[in-house]
Amino acid sequence: MTDRQPMVAGNWKLNGTRASAVALADSVARGLASDPARARCVLCPSFVHLDLVHEALAGSDVALGGQDCSATDEGAYTGEVSAAMLGESGCTHVIVGHSERRALFAETSETVAIKALAVQAAGLTPILCVGETLAEREAGRVDEVVGEQLDALLASSADGRGVGAFGNLIVAYEPVWAIGTGKTASPDEAQAVHRMIRERVAAHDRATADALVILYGGSVKPDNAATLFGQADIDGGLVGGAALDADAFLAICRATRQAA
Repeated sequence: MTDRQPMVAGNWKLNGTRASAVALADSVARGLASDPARARCVLCPSFVHLDLVHEALAGSDVALGGQDCSATDEGAYTGEVSAAMLGESGCTHVIVGHSERRALFAETSETVAIKALAVQAAGLTPILCVGETLAEREAGRVDEVVGEQLDALLASSADGRGVGAFGNLIVAYEPVWAIGTGKTASPDEAQAVHRMIRERVAAHDRATADALVILYGGSVKPDNAATLFGQADIDGGLVGGAALDADAFLAICRATRQAA
């Protein structure tokens, strides 16, 4: 790793009750207080548990994140939650473009880019997810697919920011075939895509690319985290299943120390 501050974000997805959400957040906060990690840690519970988790994390160094947000600020959009609303609930980060949103809810790269810009406009930091399916990888289209997902943000920066949109943004590379399957990209495979992402941004601005935090996601576990995080362009992880177990999540956060 470089002097970029690593990050480990836990995506709880559609899991948890009020009681379990508080207990999990409290366990993570207490665990990191007694044995700090090098990484910035973020927990992303469901919308209805945000306020409870925010209270549980009060006084800790653990940040709060949303799992998604609307592309619009307000209006007649039943069921939607804006980035500003997430900020009022204590969020500092918002996941956008997770592969489940792209696949199950038909979100396009253009929609995801607009969401990322909406998160930034609300003063929060988007965690922009990119990644390829197994069929796309086997067809040799990884760079093409991930590149298109990144380029959509550049094209959507109509305010003239262009690559500047990557200045307050975190990228999470998640090969779709590794999410929740137990399969993980090898350290070399993951590093190759992370390097490609950084170079894609560097083609527009080297300083922005060098400062860009890029996470790996896809069956990250305590036993593979340090090896993954030890790669030159992997700055931490976006963790799914293992984030629902406090001990496992804490071990992954602490793995950033081994990778330093």
